[in-house]
Amino acid sequence: MAAYPTQKAIAYSRIIHLSHIIHPQIPQWPGDPAVELEKVADIDPDGYYLRRFSLGEHSATHINAPNSFFPNSPGIDAYPAESLVVPAIAIDIVNLAATNPDYLLTLDDVFSWEETYGRIPPETVVLLYTGWQQKWAKPDDFINQQHFPGFGAEATKFLLDERQIAGVGIDTHGVDSGQDMTFATNKQVLSQGGIVLENLTNLDQLPPVGTTLAIGILRLQNGSGSPAGVMAFIP
Repeated sequence: MAAYPTQKAIAYSRIIHLSHIIHPQIPQWPGDPAVELEKVADIDPDGYYLRRFSLGEHSATHINAPNSFFPNSPGIDAYPAESLVVPAIAIDIVNLAATNPDYLLTLDDVFSWEETYGRIPPETVVLLYTGWQQKWAKPDDFINQQHFPGFGAEATKFLLDERQIAGVGIDTHGVDSGQDMTFATNKQVLSQGGIVLENLTNLDQLPPVGTTLAIGILRLQNGSGSPAGVMAFIP
């Protein structure tokens, strides 16, 4: 008799989008290519409506790939399907980021969260809710001359080494602080083939524990990343 793999189930009460709508006026990292939407066919006279779109691999809500920092490393097309459906926890640092736009998640923040909600399980994506998603409609405020909060390198190392997390995500333009041009968190996570999600939204609607993420990517050959449709299954 053939053996079949054990089926898995996601228990949820609702599903929400964690991705921003894409249009030409979204906030962009300095130097990134513009978002372009061009109509190439219309119902009159073509009988159907079609647009061409163009945007950078790290524009809008997106996922990064190892080859964005490490030559000869896997691109976004190499991520297995099963790696893109993952449990997630959410850490709220809105009040801390409101007083310090360069705030970095610390080990104390992680320990404080665990005191309330329990040890972070392995193979979990840690989402950092900073409140920056509320600035999305004002690109200058969102980029803020590259002053925005992120994960501290020490906290990231601890989460990877001691909690064996699957990756990280954030509602700013980078999991690293806007002032960290070494991209320490990106490099730590991507060196292990982990998940890095940036420009998320609706993180205020997530519970601290229990969410499951489904991350839809464009399987761009050798892509350094991809715009992502991220959905959260809420228990």
